[in-house]
Amino acid sequence: MSEKDGLKLWFANGDWLLMRASGTEPVLRVYAESASMDKVQALLHAGVELVEQASIERVAG
Repeated sequence: MSEKDGLKLWFANGDWLLMRASGTEPVLRVYAESASMDKVQALLHAGVELVEQASIERVAG
């Protein structure tokens, strides 16, 4: 895991997921890399869910 430029998670199989704030827009970007597009889509979906859950928890306090 690295928090240098957002939050990047590496997995044992070489996949990774990165969530970071845009430097030019008020948005959070989610990136992923894997051996297959299906795995990339699953990682992106999981990343968006993590961001949404963190946002809900922050608002709920």
